Amino acid sequence: MESIAHFFKAVVYGIVQGVTEFLPVSSSAHLMLLPKFFGWAEPGNAFDMALHLGTAVALICFFFKDWMRLIIAGLTDAKSKNGRLFWTLVIATIPPAIIGLLFNDKVEGLQENALLVGILLIAMGAVLYLADRTGEKRIDLAHMEPRKGILIGASQVLAIIPGVSRSGITMTTGRLLGVKRESIAKYSFLLSTPLMTADALYSILKLKQHGMENLADVGGWFALLTGIVVSFVVGTLTIKFLLNLLKTKGFLCFAVYRFVLGGTVIVFSLLNLWPK
Repeated sequence: MESIAHFFKAVVYGIVQGVTEFLPVSSSAHLMLLPKFFGWAEPGNAFDMALHLGTAVALICFFFKDWMRLIIAGLTDAKSKNGRLFWTLVIATIPPAIIGLLFNDKVEGLQENALLVGILLIAMGAVLYLADRTGEKRIDLAHMEPRKGILIGASQVLAIIPGVSRSGITMTTGRLLGVKRESIAKYSFLLSTPLMTADALYSILKLKQHGMENLADVGGWFALLTGIVVSFVVGTLTIKFLLNLLKTKGFLCFAVYRFVLGGTVIVFSLLNLWPK
C-alpha cells in the first residue's frame, strides 16, 4: 500500500509540475501548496530535481529543431534574423542566471510563506490580464527587437519569488512591449530552456554533494523516475496546448485561475485551515 501511495504522489506531482511550469500560474507556488493542501510530507530536493529535470527535457525535445537553427545561425550568420534572436536569448539569459546563483538560497524561506504566495498569485494575475488587454500587440518573434528581447529576459529575475512565475512574468512583459501572444509564449519557452536545464543540472550536482539519503521517504528510485516521466509527458502536452490556445484566446482564463487559487490560499492562511 505504501508503494502505491508513493506512486500516486509521484504521478500527481509530475502532472502539477508539467502543467504549471509552462502555464503562467507559478509552478513553485503549486509545488509548495500541494503538500499543504493534502497534508503530505515535503517531497525533498531529490524529488524536486526529478520534476524539474522532466520539464527541462520536455523543453529541449519540443524546441530541439528551433535551437539547432538558432545555434547554427548564431555561430555562422549573427546578422540574420535567427542569428540575432540567438544572441538576444544568450544575453537575456545572463541577468536571471546571475540573480539565481546569488539569491536563490536566500529566498527559499519565502516558499513557506503561503500568505505572500497567495497575494502574489492575485497581483500577478491582474498584471498579466491588464498587459494582455491594453495596447497594440503586433510584433511577432521574427521581428522582435533585441532590446525588447533582452528586457523580457531580464524580467525573469522576479521569477525567483514564489507566486510570480517565470512564464507569467516574461509573457506579461512581452505583452506590455507589444509582442503577439503566440510569439511571446514561444520566446518565453526558448528563454526558459537554458535556465531550466542549468537549474536541473545544478540540482543534480547539489544532490551528489549532499547525498540522497531521504530518497526512500518519497518512494525510492521508482517514484523518482515516475516523476520525471510524468512531468516530461505532461510538460510536452502543455507546451503544445498553450501555443495552440494563444492563437485564438487570451490570458483571461489564467488570470481568473490565479485569482481563485490566490484567494483560497489567503483564506486558508488567515484562518489556519491547512491540514495538520
